[in-house]
Amino acid sequence: MDRRQVTGWAVMVAAAIAVAPAWAQKKYDAGANDKEIKIGGISPYSGPASAYGTIGKSIGAYFDKVNAEGGINGRRIKWISLDDGYNPAKTVEQARKLVEEEEVLFLFNTLGTPPNSAIHRYMNQKKVPQLFVATGATKWGDPKNFPWTMGWQPNYQAESKIYASHILETRPNAKIAVIYQNDDYGKDYLKGFEDGLGDKAKTMIVSKISYEVTDPTIDSQMVTMKASGADVFFNITTPKFAAQAIKKAAEIGWKPVHYLNNVSASVGSVLVPAGLDNAVGLISTQYLKDPTDPQWATDKAYLDWLEYMKKYYPGGDLKDASNVFGYNVAQGVVQVLKQAGDNLTRENIMKQAASMDFTLPMLLPGVNVKTGPDDFYPIEREQLIRFTGKSWERFGKVYGR
Repeated sequence: MDRRQVTGWAVMVAAAIAVAPAWAQKKYDAGANDKEIKIGGISPYSGPASAYGTIGKSIGAYFDKVNAEGGINGRRIKWISLDDGYNPAKTVEQARKLVEEEEVLFLFNTLGTPPNSAIHRYMNQKKVPQLFVATGATKWGDPKNFPWTMGWQPNYQAESKIYASHILETRPNAKIAVIYQNDDYGKDYLKGFEDGLGDKAKTMIVSKISYEVTDPTIDSQMVTMKASGADVFFNITTPKFAAQAIKKAAEIGWKPVHYLNNVSASVGSVLVPAGLDNAVGLISTQYLKDPTDPQWATDKAYLDWLEYMKKYYPGGDLKDASNVFGYNVAQGVVQVLKQAGDNLTRENIMKQAASMDFTLPMLLPGVNVKTGPDDFYPIEREQLIRFTGKSWERFGKVYGR
């Protein structure tokens, strides 16, 4: 072998060594390759919780934006979002389709406590991430027993304790009426509220009534709660029933101090249908910048969101905070995928999701996204808000850690 041949071999070996690490770094599970990342979603595009369907649509719109701008590390996102009608049996069917037939890399922002509960064990047995679920149930933060499931928004029990604390501070002799959805979602909020009131829960709560998600109305429950003499009302309902409760309270002349759970605090999908005048004085919590709040009118983050909505989701309601939620959570998962780089395995997706520390433009000041191997609650800070008749107004401190 002459000198030129030796040199040639040396060059080839050096090139092979240089390329080898790049090959080694690329790792894929089902649903990912050099060109595409396949993500599955399940939302109630129909049924009693269909007001939340816009979240799935806004996520899809954001992924369209990401793809138009070149994708993530050169890969396009393929978003396959199916309808379950907020029916847990249908959720199971759709989850199996996405995991076993479509072979998505992971499920993302599947919506609702009962639907997610129905697939909780299945997803963990399959070792497929059930990432950033669209429900604040406390059980989504249990990495020891369910390492493949992670929440996103502040958990319901923590939120309820904020309301309980505020009531104890401002109306220690309150007579409280509570309505809650008769499922894991409603019971989770209720537990946090009763825990927050402590020993006083037994005497302060004078009426505690549930409803089924299949009920046509909650009018009779509202009449019963008014008759209890309650002067404080904690409203644990999804959007359709939240709007009914606000409207019915006005119709029957019941004017308690009204606390409304955050998941139904959208001006567009709840307060407008209920009548804005009927919603004056409502108290809730917030961790997102509300698109109806005039203080954000010149805020760059809001203006960027507005531009995105007009370009990629022109049919979306600009008054609906759910469209901010979808935008935010989509940005969150994009950050996780960026962190994952070329290691697009399900295990690495969860590893990156469990090592987040950033903020997002449409989160309130003081609110951040932070997780760890033992902390699967990404957003834990929120602030009390009161409705003025036109928009929500923040007051008090930022709660959480």
